[in-house]
Amino acid sequence: MTELTNVEIAFAYGESILAGERVRLRGLRGDDLPTLARWEMDPGRMVTLSDSVAPPSEAAAKDRIAKWCANDKDDLGFAIETLDDPPVLVGNIHVFGARPKDRCATIGIALGREHMGRGYGTDAMRVIVDYGFRELGLHRIQLGVAPFNPAGIRAYEKAGFVEEGRYRDSIWHDGRWYDEVRMSILDHEWAARRSRS
Repeated sequence: MTELTNVEIAFAYGESILAGERVRLRGLRGDDLPTLARWEMDPGRMVTLSDSVAPPSEAAAKDRIAKWCANDKDDLGFAIETLDDPPVLVGNIHVFGARPKDRCATIGIALGREHMGRGYGTDAMRVIVDYGFRELGLHRIQLGVAPFNPAGIRAYEKAGFVEEGRYRDSIWHDGRWYDEVRMSILDHEWAARRSRS
């Protein structure tokens, strides 16, 4: 960690805290909304992100995403874009449900189908976890994931998350029950990972 002793160091910190090796997190732009809403309405993608397949209307999807990314309260959201030139929008990520007393929050991430499996999600998770601990002062970051999303589980594990349990038979799809895998990472675990790299 760098001590902020002048404006140049502060600027450099601000520019680096939301950037990873493959992606950067940035504020939502109006022209992001049609693409993010289209992904939000994808019924196939919804199976891995929620407990129901009920696509919202385009207006509702745009409104929900805009609220997630307004960053005017405790819940924070960002667009995820590649570091390519020009950058490509690949998804969105948010930190929500922060409990200030317990310094705990939950993370949610969603990538467009065409951008999955390229390492963008893993990098975005590393960036948001680092941001959560260094900038928000969190102690614990948690998430839930469906067991039939092994690529997502691997990405979370690469970012340092560990499985801590399951909500048994809590997700119903196509006549079957599935567990919800609960994962988390603590600030001292993240600090140890950072010091090794």
